[in-house]
Formats: sequence, structure tokens, C-alpha cells
Amino acid sequence: MKKNIFISIVILALFINCKQRTTAQLVTNKENDKAEKITASEVDGVISFLASDDLGGRDTGSEGLEKAAEFIEKEFKEYGIAPYFDSYRDSFEAKGVKTFNVVGFLKGTDVVLQKELVIIGAHFDHIGKGEEVDGDSIANGANDNAAGSTAVILLAKQLAKLKNNKRSVLFVLFGAEEKGLLGSKHLAKVLKDKEVNLYAMVNFEMIGVPLNDKSYKAYLTGFEKSNMAKKINEYVGAELIGYLPKAKEYQLFMRSDNYPFFQQFNVPCQTISTFDFTNYKYYHHVDDEVSEMNFEFMAELINGCTPAITKMLNTPTKEIKLN
Repeated sequence: MKKNIFISIVILALFINCKQRTTAQLVTNKENDKAEKITASEVDGVISFLASDDLGGRDTGSEGLEKAAEFIEKEFKEYGIAPYFDSYRDSFEAKGVKTFNVVGFLKGTDVVLQKELVIIGAHFDHIGKGEEVDGDSIANGANDNAAGSTAVILLAKQLAKLKNNKRSVLFVLFGAEEKGLLGSKHLAKVLKDKEVNLYAMVNFEMIGVPLNDKSYKAYLTGFEKSNMAKKINEYVGAELIGYLPKAKEYQLFMRSDNYPFFQQFNVPCQTISTFDFTNYKYYHHVDDEVSEMNFEFMAELINGCTPAITKMLNTPTKEIKLN
């Protein structure tokens, strides 16, 4: 009899736990539904400006980079994303040239968890000019990395609408990535000196075209270094993020703006990308144009990442950890 009672208690406990998880997931889904999904048209509107000829390839210190920054600041203000510093500009010097990161801030809603920080980032600079092709020398940098910048800007829009982030968020558009990750190196040190409590950093790099013949939508650099990919897939209930062997072979984990934060904080800091070495041939090329981008795919990926990041910002404990 005692054994039967014990078994009944265990079953009841499992049932209650399952029901609580289901209820929590339903609440998360309802909260995410408050914000309309990002459309391909919205993606078009952002990336088409950032990668336009008028911005001249967004080289460090250029008038085009300044125009890009002004556009990003205007978008942040419109969404209600505050400056993290006295202004949106985090200034530094890159090989003798004055430049900056653009940093927006969305304060967490929980008095305790708001002290923990998640960074959503992408670099918005590019190389300016490239080898001339048919009279065109502007390296527009649509995929590299107006695409990733578009994701950060539109995720800021979504999360500002939801207003349900218990943890605080920095939305960062890094400068001087093309000069050697200088913007992220600078900001990582600044935040380390401020002793911020960094939970994780999610970076977006070259997400403008779909992967070739993969079951997942994007891959994560440094896949094996943490459980981030596993938790993202768990949070969205689908295989959103996968493993790309080429990313490890070419050490992409150390070649984007996630890496300086990993070095400084030793927490999960990784990059989401869809460039798989077979699906895009215009890296640092003047034909890296908006016309080559897949707006529908980009919108799907951004919308897929929204609930994962929302969950990341709201779990009672830090579930994403280094392996």
C-alpha cells in the first residue's frame, strides 16, 4: 500500500511540473504574440538603407558610417531604446581614426534580474571600396554585415514592443570590426571595467541568404563551447540552430565580435550566421548588394530568434552555460 501511495505522489508531482512548464510556455507564447512579426518589407527597409550606394561601403571614419549611425539612432529613439552611455555613441580610436560603436539599452523589468545583461550585437562597418567591377567600386556590405545589423535593429524593435524582458539588454552595432574587431574589443573592456554582470552575448554575422541543404536555419560559432544552441532550440521547440563543421575548421568563433566578450567575461558569447562557404560568393566584393539578399528568409530567422532571446531574458536562473 505504501509503495502504491509513493508511486501516486511521484506521478502527481510529475503531472504538476509538466503542467507548470506548459503554462509557462503558453504565457511566453502569448507575450510574444503581442508584437507583430517582422515582415520582409521591414527587413528590406532597413538593409536597403544600410547597404545603399549613398553610404559608400560604411568604412571606418567615413561619412557613410556616420549616416548609418544616425539612421540606427533614429530607429532606437523611435522604438524607445535608450542610450547606454551619455549618448548612443561609444567612441574609440581605430588605427588613428576616430570612430564609435552605437549602443542602445533596454532596462530589465525585474528588480533583481535587471542587473544581469544580455548583449545582442552585429558590426555595422564595412570596407568602403573594393576592386572595381563594371565601373562599380563601392563594397556595399549587404551580407557583411548590413544583414546582421538589420537583425539587431529589428530585434530591438520587437523586444521594445514586448516590454517583458526581466534581464536588461544592450543592442550594439560595432564599429571597426573590419579593422580587427576593434569596436568589440573596446566595449568588452569598458563593460569589464564597469564590472557588469554579463549573462551572454548573441552576435549576428552574414545572415542574408539561407544555408544550402541543411535541416536548421542558421549555425552557431563555437557550437561545442556552450549549450546555447541546445537551449535556443529547446526554447523555440524546433531545430533553429545547428552545427557547421566548416565554422570550426575556419575558427569563426574567434573571428567575429562575440570573441572579445568571451575573452573578457568567460561566459557564452557566440555568433549566429548562415554563411556556409557554399551559398555566397561575394565576401568583401562590390557585388555584395541588397539585390542578393533574401528578405523573406531574414524575416523568418529574426522572428525565429525572438522567442529564444525573450526566453533567455526571462528564465529565473542562467540556463545557458559554458560546457
